[in-house]
Amino acid sequence: MNATPTDAYATTPRTRLRRLPKRAHYDRATAHAILDAGFVCHVGYAVDGQPYVTPTTYWRHEDRVYWHGSSASRMLRNIAAGVPVCFTVTHVDGFVMARSGFHHSVNYRSVMALGTARAVTDPEEKERALDAFVERLFPGRVRELRPATKQELKGTTVVGMDLAEVSAKVRTGPPVDDEPDYALPVWAGVLPIRTTFGPPEADPRLGPGIPVPAYLDGFRLDPA
Repeated sequence: MNATPTDAYATTPRTRLRRLPKRAHYDRATAHAILDAGFVCHVGYAVDGQPYVTPTTYWRHEDRVYWHGSSASRMLRNIAAGVPVCFTVTHVDGFVMARSGFHHSVNYRSVMALGTARAVTDPEEKERALDAFVERLFPGRVRELRPATKQELKGTTVVGMDLAEVSAKVRTGPPVDDEPDYALPVWAGVLPIRTTFGPPEADPRLGPGIPVPAYLDGFRLDPA
């Protein structure tokens, strides 16, 4: 990696990639770009020895990630108490089709972060964090919305986790076949996978004369 100590996460025995280490990235720029290109994560944790993995929406602010949900959520009740978690995000960018089944693969970008998540308990900080989630996706929307009520904030749990033990893993490019196989008359290459957003569909109860917000025009989350 061409990263200085100030712009890279320190590798630890738990985050150092041992298989295909050439795909590893520990720099903040790569990890943050992968995180910012998505909005769904999977959070792994254990409760009384039973492992769980829960998908949820998330957002990043500097070296911290947040996710939220109902205060009645079992996942959030347990995580908010300060249990160790494994936080992962993955983007699948293409099917890699080789000349043998063994060398078929997937192009992807992924991040894994290990740490302890804790509840955001200050009401003002919680409201700021929830507003930041909306603004991250739709800049300018918060000022259009009514503020959250005290009851809504009470019914919502927000947890945050510092990004400290972090590794990213990326695969790009064409298949890598055994040298003799390149002569085989078999098509090989990459079938790209891209997430696209369709045109906005108005709520049937939308009032007359309310235009589609400019931030939804040509909306895309991943600039790549």
